[in-house]
Amino acid sequence: MGYLHFDKDKLVNLSYSLERETLRTNRGGAYSSTTLAGCNTRKYHGLLVVRLDELDGGKHVLLSTLDETVIQHDAQFNLGIHKFPGDFYEPKGHKYIRNFEFDTIQKHTYRVGGVILTRTRLLVEHENQILIKYTLEEANSPTKLRFKPFMAFRSVHSLCKANLYANSKYTPVANGIRMKLYDSYPDFFMQLSKECDFVPVPDWFKNIEYIKEQERGYEFQEDLFVPGYFEVSIQKGESIIFSASTTEQKPSGFLKLYESEKKLRIPRDSFINCLYNSGLQFLWERPDGVDLIAGYPWYESITRQTLLSLAGIFLSRDDVKSFEAVLQTNLNRLKNGLLPKYAGQESFFDTSDAPLLVFNAMQELEKFKPAKEIWNTYGKYLKEILVNYREGTDFNIHMQENGLIYAKKDGVALTWMDDYFNGEPVTQRGGLTVEINALWYNAVSFALRLAEASGDKTFVKEWKHLPALIAESFLSLFWSEERNQLADYIDGIFTDWSIRPNMLLAASLDLSPLSRTQKKMIVSTVRNELLTPVGIRTLTPNDPAYKGMSGECANDFSEAAHQGTVYPYLIYPFVKTYLEVHKAGGLSFAKNCLEGFKNEMSENCIGTLSESYEGNPPHTAKGSISQAWNVAGVIMASKLVEKFEEEGKIKAN
Repeated sequence: MGYLHFDKDKLVNLSYSLERETLRTNRGGAYSSTTLAGCNTRKYHGLLVVRLDELDGGKHVLLSTLDETVIQHDAQFNLGIHKFPGDFYEPKGHKYIRNFEFDTIQKHTYRVGGVILTRTRLLVEHENQILIKYTLEEANSPTKLRFKPFMAFRSVHSLCKANLYANSKYTPVANGIRMKLYDSYPDFFMQLSKECDFVPVPDWFKNIEYIKEQERGYEFQEDLFVPGYFEVSIQKGESIIFSASTTEQKPSGFLKLYESEKKLRIPRDSFINCLYNSGLQFLWERPDGVDLIAGYPWYESITRQTLLSLAGIFLSRDDVKSFEAVLQTNLNRLKNGLLPKYAGQESFFDTSDAPLLVFNAMQELEKFKPAKEIWNTYGKYLKEILVNYREGTDFNIHMQENGLIYAKKDGVALTWMDDYFNGEPVTQRGGLTVEINALWYNAVSFALRLAEASGDKTFVKEWKHLPALIAESFLSLFWSEERNQLADYIDGIFTDWSIRPNMLLAASLDLSPLSRTQKKMIVSTVRNELLTPVGIRTLTPNDPAYKGMSGECANDFSEAAHQGTVYPYLIYPFVKTYLEVHKAGGLSFAKNCLEGFKNEMSENCIGTLSESYEGNPPHTAKGSISQAWNVAGVIMASKLVEKFEEEGKIKAN
């Protein structure tokens, strides 16, 4: 039985079904995404969106959508739906939806008179191929299905317009056709598992609208090319599979492939399994190694978020192999002790925290591997990072005489709060930042522990004096007894006391200069000022700079991104620190902190978590529809709560 449930009576209501999106990805960075109603509301939606390394390395919408028509006694019932100008939807196939299930894979049930038709979709893990399975559950008369493909062949960031350059020619292949609208694209194959007729009726369907793009202030009208339609007879109880792919397939193997791929999916039969299922969708087998895509539909890999996601997505399921594969891919990009902000863009190393997060990842790995083995395998990378931070590297990142790390370059945001507005950082936070220096203390202390366990006396001798110096300087400069909090950042004589989650990040580290009492005060402040049902705010609402809501355009989003916007990932450092200071007495509250995320599983993008949420209630989702570090953070928080519950049961017995 699936964990996710939907109000069946509301499925035919567009205000309900258009606000709920679906997403499926594969290991190659391809994806399939639309809404519950099947009406695309974003230019990023599409049934088959693939990454084309041979073109530009970006994602491209090949098959935008597929209209299905049920035919009985020459009467036609079109199950598709598109939005056209004037708030006009045609056809209105959503009115035939009777049920939607989201267990191992998503399943629609349509009812047309005496016909009951179910449809499931599955993206093949290691191919640019989508399989759509149709089963005729009930029928009292001879029935045919007609499939009309809407093709785009364009980047996810652009829109298609009717033109004279599109090639409408096709070549018959087994149970289907091969096409290529433009020479720069790969061949595209549409095939059925059963013999069918293809009727060529090439035409452009113009001015299809995407309401989410319209809301964001972007171009929102598109013309899509329809080459014709496929028609096939179907018997009661029979299943037929439609395949769209960039390589020719054997139709006789579709059903077997479908069943084998289905077995690879984690059933969404619980909250944690929904998160596990979602987490694996970010895995990306790219040419230079295994990585994580930060979010769908438009993000690539963001190094900082990858490192924060690793433990939740992989180690929570004891998948050490994948964890180390992704970690190694990222470590291979080290340069001058720094990591690129975005994978594949090695000219942008403007991130002062990402290299230090490598040590956090290693701390999670230590739960599965001995310290000596970790140091022998990864010690050279850890040393490179530490030496460059101590001696100084790009962006004026260097250690001061007091042991603290200073990082500042005008016009550049070097921390995770790195959004820009009109070309300038919204929250530059240059100088001594609280989380960077807490990460620095954690990194040096952890490296010393690994080195001592491995007998690396040279390293220990060189670095053993630093933790005490860093701790003393950190507490004297950042901690305020009067305020019972940490400063956010210090630059010269200026100290910023803004209440942000950065002091929580500092308090949550495994190795911290903070006392238990100080951590308790920090989580109390965060609970009172920043906690919401969907994560932690980036700024207290009591601050004059707070922006609890953002508009739909990109500039509005960037301006509010770290001025009050909520990020689900931050619930993990909050729950971790809260349970550390309150022990079993904090378990009930920690569990309650996760309830809001359970509700989110059936909202927005089904079975996953969005990029961010507005600071003000009702905390509307913003940004990308599925974000890796948010999913990973909630997994980690859930596993911590589960661990405390198990320990409590053991003690009770």
